[in-house]
Amino acid sequence: MDRNSIWDHTVEQRYALAGILRTLTPDQWETPSLCPGWRVRDVAAHVISSPQATVGATLRMLPGMRHGYHGLIFRDAVRRGQASSEEILSQYDQYAGMRRAPAMTTHVEPLLDVLAHTQDIVRPLGIEHPMPPEAAAVAGDRARLLRMAGRRLRDLRLVASDTDWARGRGDVIEGPMEELFMLCTGRQPRWERLTGTGVPARTE
Repeated sequence: MDRNSIWDHTVEQRYALAGILRTLTPDQWETPSLCPGWRVRDVAAHVISSPQATVGATLRMLPGMRHGYHGLIFRDAVRRGQASSEEILSQYDQYAGMRRAPAMTTHVEPLLDVLAHTQDIVRPLGIEHPMPPEAAAVAGDRARLLRMAGRRLRDLRLVASDTDWARGRGDVIEGPMEELFMLCTGRQPRWERLTGTGVPARTE
């Protein structure tokens, strides 16, 4: 997939997430997401912070690195999540169409970010929002390169049933690219949608 197509998917998914967020009740905005310690509103605010992360903005965040990278991102998301839902949605109106990656990242990270975090929001709320399989495949490759799943994919072969994508060696886990993407990012997939010799050991 070329650079422009990746950005097309990123922008499309940001607008789709904004549409979902506009339907949420106040209680749903406060619901715990799949990210431990993050509410839906924190995740939503984090996603739209990506196109706002200029070099200057990134440099201003660096003192927070004393908490480690993940601590820095968590604290920034919670800070941004203190904004009202209207303010967060206004940021989507302003920035969702912007084709700019955060400083020191590639053009694939924003796609990875919006695909993963949209699921972090919708799954706890019981909302279905399927991923485009081809986009999930590109983002899944980036997640594997970044080793987001740690060693959990060791000795596994992931095979997508809805796009031409297969990675790894070992016991097979086969199913929709969306669920394989979740595995690649270190998240729990919906195991009932997956088959293969690699599934039982991960569900015990």
